[in-house]
Amino acid sequence: MTSPLTYLLAIPAAATLLLGLIAHYRIGALLNVLASGATLVAAVALLFADRVRTDIFIIDDFNIYLVILTAFVGFTTSIFSATYIGHELEIGKLTPVFLRFYHALYQAMMAAMNLALVSNNVGLLWVGVEVATLSTVMMVGIYRTPEAIEAAWKYFILGSVGIALAFFGTILIYLVAQPVIGEGLPAMAWDLLLRNGAAFDAKLLSLAFVFLLVGYGTKIGLAPFHAWLPDAHAEGPTPISAVLSGLLLNVALYALLRFKMLLAAHPDTLNVGAIMIALGLISLIFSGFMLYRRRDIKRLFAYSSIEHMGIMTFAFGMGGPLANFAGLLHMTLHSLIKSAIFFAVGHIAQVKGTQRISQIRGLSVTHPVLAVGLALGVIAIAGLPPFGMFLSEFMLVTSSFARQPLLALVLVAGLLIAFGALVLRMQDVLFGEPNGPAGGVKASYIPLFVHLALALMAGLWLPEPMVNWFRAVAAQLG
Repeated sequence: MTSPLTYLLAIPAAATLLLGLIAHYRIGALLNVLASGATLVAAVALLFADRVRTDIFIIDDFNIYLVILTAFVGFTTSIFSATYIGHELEIGKLTPVFLRFYHALYQAMMAAMNLALVSNNVGLLWVGVEVATLSTVMMVGIYRTPEAIEAAWKYFILGSVGIALAFFGTILIYLVAQPVIGEGLPAMAWDLLLRNGAAFDAKLLSLAFVFLLVGYGTKIGLAPFHAWLPDAHAEGPTPISAVLSGLLLNVALYALLRFKMLLAAHPDTLNVGAIMIALGLISLIFSGFMLYRRRDIKRLFAYSSIEHMGIMTFAFGMGGPLANFAGLLHMTLHSLIKSAIFFAVGHIAQVKGTQRISQIRGLSVTHPVLAVGLALGVIAIAGLPPFGMFLSEFMLVTSSFARQPLLALVLVAGLLIAFGALVLRMQDVLFGEPNGPAGGVKASYIPLFVHLALALMAGLWLPEPMVNWFRAVAAQLG
């Protein structure tokens, strides 16, 4: 019987080739949704299949959780994309030729992220992140405007530099493992690296992590390696903004956490946790202040993504059962909520004909459904109850105050700064004097409100299997 892992990788790969041949938009959009749905079924089926372990692939508690999250957000985003991109085609912003490549690249990106998540081989992990990067680079520039081309070029250059540094760090990992494990694929198998980590050369292992931190930290969007992220979100199609914030940043953080676990197995390596705490707080404070100066609504929420990746990095840097649990829950909720916000923002930009915040006013009057969706998304992403992000931030603040009170004060200050910026920017958008057109576009609100409903449920009740799952992964992270 074929393993669900085979379908998880084969379905988006086959869909990439097929969609590259289909020029008709409606057929391409339908196949994109069907392929994403089939991938989600394969991801969920991994829960009921035997765990896989080879020198190439591995399925464990950590990555199965992220594989399902990635497949789910990829599926709901494909539904949102069908109506969003259809409108872009109608108004002439995209042509059928570019749409053919858009759907093919979407599936290529999903295949690459899944490959990265299930790779036991650290080199194959790097390949997956690189292919996902190149796919999203081309989608960011698909509008072919000067601004989109500039954003795609900046993303390509900075992403390539980052991924090149990660590649060098991966080579160093192989070199440090080779004398202990031997040559070939076993010396690149993550679980074998972790098992033998205490015997590796501490200095070379620490040097490797520095390159990996800068390399994958660029893909995570941590300050000061973040410069590509706001432009890519602002100029690319909104479905890609949703996937970038909700998924690709997670995959890069996942890669970094795998290597953090490796260094934690050796007592004489550098203090990885302290470095991640510092980068997390820098990203949080920096993005919080930058939120006040944003004039583009998609760029605003791009900086919000930097903020929340900083919170997650801080949580995993603190480590321990409670902070790791909070980081995992925050990662899940950020993926759901931020993609939901971009679903709302995408349709808002279409109905108003602009992304300029100053030209979007009074949504509660002109487009009440979109206003409710955006308002709930902002409440959720700001960490207010009863949404689940309040729980993740509360656990993180509580854990930090118990262990490092001064760091906890900085964390709380960053959260309050970002909260104030979001309230300031959104009050006129939602409740100001109405302006701009009041008409609507074809929109699918189901993905938006399904994501928000799940975020609300997480704040009210977490199923016991999910709690046990997060606890197991938190213990695995150390």
